[in-house]
Amino acid sequence: MLAWTIYISFCAVFVLLLLPNRMVRTARSVALLSAIAAFAVTLAAFWQHRSGELQTITRVPWVASLGLEYHLAADGISLTLLLLTGIVAIAGVLFSWNITHRVSEFFAFYLALIGGVYGVFLSFDLLLLFIFYEIAIIPKYFLIAIWGSTRREYAAMKLALYSFIGSAMVLIGLIAAYVASGARTMDLSQLAQFPFTVHFQMWVFPLVFVGFAILAGMWPFHTWAPTGHVAAPTAASMLLAGVVMKLGAYGCLRVAMALFPRGLDAWGFHLLGFGSWRDVFALMAVIGIVYGALVALVQKDFKFVIGYSSVSHMGFVLLGLMTLQQIGIDGAVLQMFSHGILAGLLFAVVGRMVYDRTHTRELAQLQTMQLSKVLPFAAATFVIASMASIGLPGFSGFVAELQVLIGTWHAYPRFTLLAGLGIVIGIAYTWRVMQVVFFGEPATNQPANVAPLPPITMPERIGTTLLVATSVLIGLYPQLLLRIIVPALHSPLFDGLWKGSQQ
Repeated sequence: MLAWTIYISFCAVFVLLLLPNRMVRTARSVALLSAIAAFAVTLAAFWQHRSGELQTITRVPWVASLGLEYHLAADGISLTLLLLTGIVAIAGVLFSWNITHRVSEFFAFYLALIGGVYGVFLSFDLLLLFIFYEIAIIPKYFLIAIWGSTRREYAAMKLALYSFIGSAMVLIGLIAAYVASGARTMDLSQLAQFPFTVHFQMWVFPLVFVGFAILAGMWPFHTWAPTGHVAAPTAASMLLAGVVMKLGAYGCLRVAMALFPRGLDAWGFHLLGFGSWRDVFALMAVIGIVYGALVALVQKDFKFVIGYSSVSHMGFVLLGLMTLQQIGIDGAVLQMFSHGILAGLLFAVVGRMVYDRTHTRELAQLQTMQLSKVLPFAAATFVIASMASIGLPGFSGFVAELQVLIGTWHAYPRFTLLAGLGIVIGIAYTWRVMQVVFFGEPATNQPANVAPLPPITMPERIGTTLLVATSVLIGLYPQLLLRIIVPALHSPLFDGLWKGSQQ
């Protein structure tokens, strides 16, 4: 049944491409209905999925001579991220209700991206996963280059170049695994059981991990992310931060860590204080947390603040993975979901509610507009989203980051202090931008600029309610997702990872 998330999305793409651009309402309706239908399929599968273990959806020969299969399957990790994709997809359509330029094409590219993302999270043949991974990247370029703003061509090209470099690294690693195994299969479950030599894993693991981590925004390969966020239209920003960055983190866990767990073993010597790739990537994750927060603290562009905050929060995902602790990796997966919801909400406020109405993102200009009075719904939404983002109890971010910090304390106590510093700086930049944008006062010698602005629309209110309610639901009852995430991490696919962490 879950395969229909892919088919519905791509069928909608073909329908939209056949529609003339003047049929704006029809294009919006097709996009919204297809997003809702795919989410409904995911929700139905979620309620029927009890164990969190891997369940095969479709498995048929594809290229028999190479041992390739059209193999779709899902476990608790997949379902968690499929739910995230469905929710953000619906919200993205609602926050794009104002698009009037080449509407059919916009939503066609949008749903092509969504279909590719669904495909990545469901693919258990590595070549199939790689193909869907590329399909998800290509529409992003056109969404930014055609419908974007600030330096959109530069941002689109930078995103494409970084993505393709990372993809090339991943492809080299996958081909190496295929050849080294001699099993003539790209099946993820089978390759995860193959005893690759430690030497082989030591060089393939960092290649594949970094290849995926580039898309996850890992420092110092993160620079495409803030630029892409700022240039992208609102819905594309929501997808980029909310879903596309999760493809990278998902690949790090599902492919790099599952196939090459011995790549995380100690080297047997120390270089500049590092004794393993695990140490290297944990430090890079911590640097990303602190660096992203510090840069966000000094930004003058509202959207750049949220862009760099995404880099910081994705650092918690990568740090949780490197703890190799059950609670840390649980928290990393939950943080993928939480950050996807909250980043989508923050970009919706910045891009749609504020920028599309004020036509500026400069903090100095927004400070004089008294937006808490002019756009009270936007102000209230940003306050809620900000408090959730900094980890206020009762929201999903609190549970996820707490688990990551506990896992980090067991694995890297010193890094816990640095990650905690990143949270403190996060509170500072969040409070600063909230105060300046929504509760700022004009200079004493300058008249208040309280010009009327277009009111918040009903689609925006519905999208906001959907995202806020989701964060509150998981914040109050995280077991709803953890009940399927935890068993998935104890499936045979991750046996090598846990055995290696105990050595």
